[in-house]
Amino acid sequence: MPTTKVQSPAVKVSAMKLLGAERAESPAVLIDAKIKDLSDWRGEMLARLRALIKEADPEVTEEWKWNTPVWSYNGIICTGETYKKVVKMTFAKGASLGDPSSLFNSSLEGNLKRAIDFHEGAQIEEGALKELIRSAVAANKFSARGKSL
Repeated sequence: MPTTKVQSPAVKVSAMKLLGAERAESPAVLIDAKIKDLSDWRGEMLARLRALIKEADPEVTEEWKWNTPVWSYNGIICTGETYKKVVKMTFAKGASLGDPSSLFNSSLEGNLKRAIDFHEGAQIEEGALKELIRSAVAANKFSARGKSL
């Protein structure tokens, strides 16, 4: 006879509070909290990447999906994932973007996404990254134009 795992009431309440908090808080507030909670080089890196995205295109929208910061403009541009040893910036349509500075160093095998892994102490090629972000925005604008025809 199959067994069913039963969560304690405390676990259910915590999960409900978390879901409620995510719905009630704006994405910007959730991203701020994520950066603060990291309280190490990963928080600093995520904050810097966020600032560069906003500098590259101030019209980019911040979202919170999959417990992760997401930046969009007519669709997802990129995510800012944090792991124990890396901050990963995944571009949703990265495989279709030009990368003249060879910033992409992760998820290179896929047909759609590409990512940049930033390790502790990594230097950001700010100009090249902003251009890549602008290219992602332009690709989304182009895709959106094609859908409206």
